[in-house]
Amino acid sequence: MRQINEAHVAVPGLAVVEVAAADDETAFAVQELLAARYAIAPADRTIREPGEPGVRLRFFLDLHQEPGS
Repeated sequence: MRQINEAHVAVPGLAVVEVAAADDETAFAVQELLAARYAIAPADRTIREPGEPGVRLRFFLDLHQEPGS
């Protein structure tokens, strides 16, 4: 996965969330749960790392904005 840079977490309330899950459905379900409560920049695909089990999903979360804004 790409490196997390300072702009992603430049101020309090911004976060990078990385989910490790057994499958795509589980990873996207976690993203949906957080999207219902917080403003996120959703990911549209998971990543499989060769030699590692499961999938990873990274998205960005902003505690300052309302969901859907």
